Parts: sequence; C-alpha cells; structure tokens
Amino acid sequence: MNGMYLRQRCLLAAGLCSAAFGAGAQAPASEATVARHVAEATRLAGSDLTALMVLCKPAPAARMTPAQGEAYLSKMINQPVPEPGRAFDNLYYVGAKWVSAWAITTPQGIILIDALNNKAEAATVIEGGMARLGLDPRQIRYVISTHGHGDHYGGANYLVERYRPRVVMSALDWTMTETKLEFESPLWDAPPKRDIAVSDGDKVTLGGTTVTMHITPGHTLGAISPTFEVKSNGTTHKVMLWGGTSFNFGKDIPRMNGYIESTRKMAKIVQEQGIDVMLSNHSSYDGSLPKLEAYRRQKGAEPNPFVMGTPAVLRALGVMGECAQAQRDRFLMQP
Repeated sequence: MNGMYLRQRCLLAAGLCSAAFGAGAQAPASEATVARHVAEATRLAGSDLTALMVLCKPAPAARMTPAQGEAYLSKMINQPVPEPGRAFDNLYYVGAKWVSAWAITTPQGIILIDALNNKAEAATVIEGGMARLGLDPRQIRYVISTHGHGDHYGGANYLVERYRPRVVMSALDWTMTETKLEFESPLWDAPPKRDIAVSDGDKVTLGGTTVTMHITPGHTLGAISPTFEVKSNGTTHKVMLWGGTSFNFGKDIPRMNGYIESTRKMAKIVQEQGIDVMLSNHSSYDGSLPKLEAYRRQKGAEPNPFVMGTPAVLRALGVMGECAQAQRDRFLMQP
C-alpha cells in the first residue's frame, strides 16, 4: 500500500489526521495550538477512550524527586490485587491493579510480557495468578520487558532464578539499565542482567506464536510495543500492546517528538495489519480490569470485550499523539 492510500483509509476508517500520518508544517506553539490538539484528542476519544485523555492534562517540566517518586510508587503498589483472568483463548492477565503482566500461552510454553515491581509481586501476583488460572509458571520461557523501568522488570530476577526464562528488552533500554537508570527505588528490585537485546522488527517465536518487537521511543528511548495474534471463539485477532504511555520524563522536547512519531509509526502498522486489539502495560489506560470482568460474565459466543476494531485502535493512537503534541507545545512555550 502506498502512503496516500493508507492515509485515505485511515481518514475514512477513524477520522484521523496528523496524529496518524502527519499533516503539513507544524504551526508555532501557542495556547491556540495546544487547544486544537486537546480538542482533536477529545474528538478522537469519543465516549470509549476517555481514559487516555489523562495524557492531555499538563505534565510537569521536572521529573519527580526521589521522595515524590517513593510516595507515588508506594500508593500504586499497595492497591488491592485484582483477580487474574483470561482475555483470549491464549492470553491471560496476571498483573496488579496499577501495572500489568500478560501471559501468552503456546504449546511449547509461556511468553510473559512484563514482570511487575519486585520479587514479592512476581511471587504473589504472577505466580499466584497463574496458579488460580491453571497455568504453570514453570512453563515461562520468555519474559519480555516492555521498557527499562522497575515496574516492568522488577520481578524478572526472581523468575529467572526459579524458572530460567530468557529475558528480552530493547538494546537501548538494556544499556540504560546497565549505566544510569532513569528512575530508582527501593520498592523495585535490581534490573536483570542483559540477555536478549532486540531492535525494531525483531521477533520472538514460541510454539507457533510470534511476537514482533516494535521500538516506540518516548516513554523510554527503547520502549517496545509488541504485536502478536490471539484467538477467541475460533477467530484470530491481532494485538498491539503499547509499551510506555505517560509523559514522566519532564521537559524533553526530543523525547516528546519521539513519542509523537511512535504513535504515527504504529498507526501505519495497525492499518496495514488490521490490528483490532490494543492493550497497555498499565490497566488504567486500556480498561483491562473491567473488560476481564465482562469477559468472565459472558455466556456463549458473545463479542470479546477486548476486541475494539482497527478504527478504535487508530483513534487511541490518535488521542495519544494529539495529547503528546499538546504537551510538547506547552513545553515549547515555557522559558
């Protein structure tokens, strides 16, 4: 497909404009440009994607202080643990309330996406959740860390010691965890030792399931947004798991530009591949917990609540891209 055809398809399917593919020269940052981006994000969010609109709220120009970070992490980690659940025939939620962990099952073992904050959570939430779902943690063959922050790699060392899975992270974020961590906390266990370093387009395949790694810079320089297939009631669906959502890196214009470009990049992939499910590594962004509950209550072959459709996935990326542009313009106006 050529670029013009993709752009026309995107406009017809989801009403996207600059958020998905870019549209002409960038206007100078002003209160008016911020308002336009927020208005477009609001339009794209509709009534079903409002959780993402938190990204349009002004973000601080400075990162949290260590004391602020500890208070925030403690509050998030100490929330009640939700029930684990099945989202698709081969995909299960084994995460906490704040941060997610997803288990992809295959005939040859399990691919785990993210490992939560620390050993205690890996044991009680991941292992405990798997046990309640009838999954065997001894079958974990890979742990994919979507990015190099401790809420996603913190439990990896515990899992490696017990089950010897391979740990996957982007080459960029491995380097960050080995040199200078962006954030440190005693509530997070140490980063795992470098294992499998992936670049954009690399794949992990197990038991007939392939997970493709898409590097989506922004939240970190090497955040991974993996794509893979799942099944529900005999139908195959395509998933993108967005690898890093919030703007917690302060006034960093190149990072904001990278984030914006990442939403455009993934919009093209979503359109080309017909991706109809978008997940997150934090449950508040994708509504995974209420969707799990809705799926638990279903009887028969009702539509899977996780299946959004390609137009809605494109709108979600549009919301994130427009909010990122609004925040970039706020930063550009600051002295």
